Amino acid sequence: MKLDPDLRLRILEMIGIYSRRLSILEPAALLSTREVLDAPRQLTRGRRSTAYRYYGVAYLRGNMIFVNVKKIPDPQMLEETVVHELVHMRFPYLSHGRRFDEMVRRAKRGESFGPYRRRGRPRAGWRGCAAVLPRGRGGAGKSMLYPAGFCSPA
Repeated sequence: MKLDPDLRLRILEMIGIYSRRLSILEPAALLSTREVLDAPRQLTRGRRSTAYRYYGVAYLRGNMIFVNVKKIPDPQMLEETVVHELVHMRFPYLSHGRRFDEMVRRAKRGESFGPYRRRGRPRAGWRGCAAVLPRGRGGAGKSMLYPAGFCSPA
């Protein structure tokens, strides 16, 4: 596809729509390899000079996505690439695979996601006891954390 002002506007609108669905800040859009090379090195480290090989790249550190418009053959693939890169921004812990592809499909269908929260310490009311589930009840020795007062005293 050839990048013209109308296509640039369509891509930016698409990024805005899907960013809201995925509950992420709208990333800066880099739509040509020249824009990637002009961006600060520390933000595009790792996929700077090789970006031309890919349909798109998510730069998590700089909150930017690169969409290689020259390489993308049709509008459907363009939408797929934009959503794919935004899903990388929303789910940084997922790598390519079945679950990642499911998230892309769900986002394209119009499903909304809550904001990303890093896991931290358990909440104040959840420093109760850890229990091991018995085998045969889906547990197979898995431990679970229950709220304070849930387990009987020892």
